[in-house]
Amino acid sequence: MLSVFFGSLPNEIYNPPLYFLNQYEDEWLTTDLTKEMVRSVDSSEVLGPKLIDSPVLGAISPRELSGGVKTLILMAYDDSGKIFNGTACGDNCARWILEIAKNKDLTITLHNIMKFDQEPFEIRILNSNRVVTSFREYVGEALDWVP
Repeated sequence: MLSVFFGSLPNEIYNPPLYFLNQYEDEWLTTDLTKEMVRSVDSSEVLGPKLIDSPVLGAISPRELSGGVKTLILMAYDDSGKIFNGTACGDNCARWILEIAKNKDLTITLHNIMKFDQEPFEIRILNSNRVVTSFREYVGEALDWVP
């Protein structure tokens, strides 16, 4: 299940893209899930653990992936128990966050209202401990916590 805390937590990784550069493992890059996320979010193709074909940048390394994709990869594969700042992701990552949370308990922080519109879903809002199941409920709850 996905759990969201609106605001900062003392132990969150506030800058997941920077954390990614020092923590990712090559095998994370060649999974089907990562390939799909990179294709969907960055419109790029993973050719191997150290090579991605970007239509904009050409041949790049994982270090040049977007901050959103780096954060998604961490959410999917980092098993350290870290809480990642989901604000590093754009709305185009929301469906992938929900997908990752289908297979593992995932807690993230947000400092904005992300567009989770792939209904139905279940998101626990940690600020109130309320579970929301629609985008309307989610936004109603988020407005109480996002400045």
